[in-house]
Amino acid sequence: MDDIERLKEAIGSARRIVAFTGAGISTESGIPDFRSPGGIWTKYKPIYFDDFMASEEMRRESWRRKFATDETMLKAEPNAGHRALAKLIDQGRMSAIITQNVDGLHQRSGVPDSRVIELHGNTTYASCLDCGHRHELEPIRKAFLGSGELPLCDKCDGIVKTATISFGQAMPEIQMARAQDETMNCDLFIVLGSSLVVYPAAGFPRIAKRKGAKLVILNRDATDQDDDADLVIHGEIGPTMSKAVGVN
Repeated sequence: MDDIERLKEAIGSARRIVAFTGAGISTESGIPDFRSPGGIWTKYKPIYFDDFMASEEMRRESWRRKFATDETMLKAEPNAGHRALAKLIDQGRMSAIITQNVDGLHQRSGVPDSRVIELHGNTTYASCLDCGHRHELEPIRKAFLGSGELPLCDKCDGIVKTATISFGQAMPEIQMARAQDETMNCDLFIVLGSSLVVYPAAGFPRIAKRKGAKLVILNRDATDQDDDADLVIHGEIGPTMSKAVGVN
């Protein structure tokens, strides 16, 4: 039995599947991995959350970077890997997708927002850091590129930031708790495209394994948790999941 058949069998026999996705699933849609050579973090020094809050100059630089790099993100479309997970969600086989990605491609592939647990937030909209009010990006883009205006909340005058988790910013408590709950209650945990080096998020596969779930790791490169997994596949996510789930 080859690896794809083993994956297909694991999916077929599971009652409650959870997916854990990282940058590798989105690179297949053309979105660069932030950490890879040529990625955003090799071009720019990260802006820490405290600096964003304390300095208008840092807030201005953060928005400048956002709009300079947005085109690639906005052009990206869900790929076969996203569609395979959407099918498993639609069938009721997969209860949740825990993701480290901020691109919203899982939702755009047809997965209900309630089934996507975004550990690092979402870059497709902004939110007020004081009251949490959601702000769409287009008005912010027009004002910033037009007159250099920095966004403030129209509800409370608070600072507005993309709805992502920055370096030094606390992880979202509700999303982390939801991810923990889903991890504890699944019987198959599939890692897709994560190097499993960013904690605390990278701890979820080990938690699933300790609770008795089967662990599958599908990633282009080896990870430190490969030895813990029941099945490891080093390959492309889209083609592999397409064959295992049966999607085009």
